[in-house]
Amino acid sequence: DIIRTIRDPEKPNTLEELEVVTEGGVEVQEIGEDEYLVIIRFTPTVPHCSLATLIGLCLRIKLQRCLPFRHKLEIYISEGTHSTEEDINKQINDKERVAAAMENPTLREIVEQCVTEPE
Repeated sequence: DIIRTIRDPEKPNTLEELEVVTEGGVEVQEIGEDEYLVIIRFTPTVPHCSLATLIGLCLRIKLQRCLPFRHKLEIYISEGTHSTEEDINKQINDKERVAAAMENPTLREIVEQCVTEPE
């Protein structure tokens, strides 16, 4: 429910409407007392989507802000659905790269527009 309202960076639709994120792509496992591993697999609309990294960043930021419990978060592109999935998976699961990306004012503004709940 938390990620279904994230908007696509290029289109007026949500990631759920575009079937970039689906309920089947979300997995939650208990890894300790009151701590969970949340795994998200998303499918870009095209195999060469230039905004796949940005979509992964939006998913990470929204979940970090909104999950009401302690968690470890892993975000992946669905296997075989993007031409550079391995590189993108590394990037969106690297804390330093995510922090550096969010220090970029232009990128941060785009992420905020995508993750802000519609009124």
